[in-house]
Amino acid sequence: MNSRRKFSKIIVDYIFMIIGCICYALSLRMFLIPNSIVGGGVSGVATIIELTTGLPAGLFILLINLPILVMGFKLMGWKFILNCLITSASLSGITELIALFGDISITDNKILASAYGGILQGLGIGCFIKFNMSSGGTELLGRITHRLIPVFSIATHVAILDAAVVVSGAIILLNPENVLYALILIFISAKVSDLIVSGLNKAKLCYIITDKPEEISDFLISHSPRGVTLLNGEGMFSKTPKGVLLTCVKFNQISSLKDWVKQIDKKAFVIMTDANEVYGKGFADISK
Repeated sequence: MNSRRKFSKIIVDYIFMIIGCICYALSLRMFLIPNSIVGGGVSGVATIIELTTGLPAGLFILLINLPILVMGFKLMGWKFILNCLITSASLSGITELIALFGDISITDNKILASAYGGILQGLGIGCFIKFNMSSGGTELLGRITHRLIPVFSIATHVAILDAAVVVSGAIILLNPENVLYALILIFISAKVSDLIVSGLNKAKLCYIITDKPEEISDFLISHSPRGVTLLNGEGMFSKTPKGVLLTCVKFNQISSLKDWVKQIDKKAFVIMTDANEVYGKGFADISK
């Protein structure tokens, strides 16, 4: 049974990898390349090559990734590199397959192209991350350079590499506005990919500091499906014991929670912060 589940998971992972590649390739062919917009990563370098030489971007997505995958073999292991190779080859092939249908650009407005290109790229990247796939690129190269030059974080190395591609595109194509369009593209792509990875599984993490922890917790437990945890604290100014209640609520329960707390203890101190992924009773199942 376990082997069957494992096989089913692999099939699902690769199905969504293909969906991710289709979204990413459509972003390049429908919005970015037709409007000469260079984003970050290996696809950005491939876009520069196609725009300046006419050689196919899809082919160079694979060719540029190959030496990066070879360099990353020892660092990441053969299973990860094999997945990267399959994903990169799929993205390369799908990008060029779409190119066979000719020019499918649907807008010459660069702002719209950046926005919708970012949405499609975000969908693609989100699928890769959520289903444990990767095409290598600057994300893997950033890991390699960080190991060689252990200064700053891996994310900073990746950001520097992507920025170098974007700026190079602006210089080579003699289009400084490309940096502005790329910022729109990258921002929207990051937001959409985050939504795909986290889903709608977002909530508010609440800390309630009160002198009446028992009354508030009893009320919350009896009036909502949420659990409450008591943390014992001490007011450092007053040197008196304080109850710190920890709970997590969905967005539509925030107003009710504040009203409930206010009814019992008007002096309560309430802190709410975003919780991007919440698992457990009343939220997502942690086993899935």
